[in-house]
Amino acid sequence: MKKYIDFIKISLAVLGLVFLFSFSNIRNNNRVLPMKTSVEFLNDDAHFITRSTVNKLLIQNRDSASVITKDQLVLSKVEESLNAHSMVEHADVYVTINGEIGAKVRQRTPIARVIGEQGYYMDSYGEKMPLSPVHSARVPLITGDDVDKSWSSLYELVKYIHEDDFLKKTITGIHLKDQHFELALREEDFTLFIARVDKLDLKFNNFKAFYQKGRNDKTLAKYKMVNLSFDNQVVCTKK
Repeated sequence: MKKYIDFIKISLAVLGLVFLFSFSNIRNNNRVLPMKTSVEFLNDDAHFITRSTVNKLLIQNRDSASVITKDQLVLSKVEESLNAHSMVEHADVYVTINGEIGAKVRQRTPIARVIGEQGYYMDSYGEKMPLSPVHSARVPLITGDDVDKSWSSLYELVKYIHEDDFLKKTITGIHLKDQHFELALREEDFTLFIARVDKLDLKFNNFKAFYQKGRNDKTLAKYKMVNLSFDNQVVCTKK
């Protein structure tokens, strides 16, 4: 008899826990979430998408309602809509303990801008990225014909320049001509010529040594072209 009573007590306790859990879960899902959102940009140096745009993407059912319940908010779908945005590299969406909808957003990083009838950026992964209506990146400008044909080599060159602090500050433009590259500099008016994108470490190390010596000797203004196409020397053409 005692065992029977103990069994009933345990069963009732389990049923009670299940009821409390279900009730709590229902209340949690039906809990009204505030319209306030929290947006964190993981790369604050970029401004290609505004907080206002992210907020609109975060709350999909905002149309005429002033509140949204937790069960109406499908985080994966909201996250998917953010990640599908042309300016977003990656986004994580979450709901805080206080019911605030938040997102951590990493924007795409442009490393060059292609100039043409329909301009666009080249991003850090070598993908085409549309121009932003709210911000313009200060990156080297790419001009010339058959950009798509030389895209792979062009990306290798641009990526190398972007990852080198000196070159990133010095080179402002890349002109593609007959699948060769003519680079424009910020402070000098000579053209830097590269025939092929290979041995970039050697070529640019040669250029840095030449550039530093030319700055010290104040001779850089004499040249109209500096050719880096040769392994062990820098060939200059005078004006």
